[in-house]
Amino acid sequence: MSAPTYTIDIVPDGVPIKMWTQGVPVEDEARKQLANAAKLPIVFKHIAAMPDVHVGIGATVGSVIPTLKAIIPAAVGVDIGCGMMACKTTLRADDLPDNLGPLRAAIEQAVPHGSVPKHRGRDPGSWENPPMLVDQVWATLVDEFNALCELHPRLKNTNNRKHLGTLGTGNHFIEVCLDEEGAVWLMLHSGSRGVGNAIGTHFIDLAKKDAERNQRNLPDKDLAYFEEGAQYFGDYVRGVSWAQRFAARNREVMMANLLATVRKVIPKPFESHVEAVNCHHNYVQQERHFGENVFLTRKGAVSAKRGELGIIPGSMGARSYIVRGLGNPESFESCSHGAGRVMSRTKAKKMFTVADQVQATAGVECRKDAEVIDEIPMAYKDIDAVMAAQGDLVEVVHTLKQVVCVKG
Repeated sequence: MSAPTYTIDIVPDGVPIKMWTQGVPVEDEARKQLANAAKLPIVFKHIAAMPDVHVGIGATVGSVIPTLKAIIPAAVGVDIGCGMMACKTTLRADDLPDNLGPLRAAIEQAVPHGSVPKHRGRDPGSWENPPMLVDQVWATLVDEFNALCELHPRLKNTNNRKHLGTLGTGNHFIEVCLDEEGAVWLMLHSGSRGVGNAIGTHFIDLAKKDAERNQRNLPDKDLAYFEEGAQYFGDYVRGVSWAQRFAARNREVMMANLLATVRKVIPKPFESHVEAVNCHHNYVQQERHFGENVFLTRKGAVSAKRGELGIIPGSMGARSYIVRGLGNPESFESCSHGAGRVMSRTKAKKMFTVADQVQATAGVECRKDAEVIDEIPMAYKDIDAVMAAQGDLVEVVHTLKQVVCVKG
């Protein structure tokens, strides 16, 4: 393992913050959010800040927060189970068509993505008539979902079944990539979609009401938490666990659909899942660290246990990495989940032009219009600097460069 690359921020009346951020910028507001979380009485040992750390709602994106007998719903967030899936194929760069436009168009046609305001009609990011695979997978999820809806009826009228196997919006994407040896990989980024958002939002609201009833002096109302034994603690654990399963299945259904689509466009037979990874980067689960059983929330962070494969994507014009965890206990066996934003979407749209987007994504078959400027590579930290800052957390197994990118 490489020499330690973290620094330590001491927080008065709180636990320390270990920062894997050497060589990458960190906003003052992000440091303030980390300090706020560090002051909570439920936080154990220290907080780990990943090199892609940036401001979130309540808790920073790119942070790992261990808690004792309690969970902070807003730290998990509303895109519960958001994460990555990638699989290597036996296709080579030479097998791809010279014109990649039809391949991108076929993927965009096959996988529901994007959104429109409700008053403008049907959601393009949902299935109108879900295919058989969606219904088969939904059948493994529906009973527990219905049980959850009996306890919390507002969750029922959400986009659930029709969002299974769909991409979403924002920074969610599907990519066709080449690795360092010219092998073709398929990679995608998505989460628990509308139903996960509804579960997250619902329980964040309940946690805030719980905090008001118990008169907790929180440094930020978005850090409201449920303690074991609280009225809704068990329901939240049940809901968040279900949403995380939905997210993993969502990526699997999408990948199956993606593979079928690529096979239609590229006539050469090929094998897939030669190497495959499916990992969350917005989630909470029980783990044991430093001799204690904790609820570990990775908000924009990936599990990096020793030998475990993970995915750290760059922006839509930069490299991505398949990594192997080094099992560093100081980071709670975690690593970054991407490059991390350096500016808001609004600022990116004001600062950059379509011409900038065209130049930044040269060589990539993707949208190059005003609607995706907020995802321009310059809105993100330098992925190479991010990787250099976490040399004691992961080792690089494959370096991927996208040739096709579909944005939600």
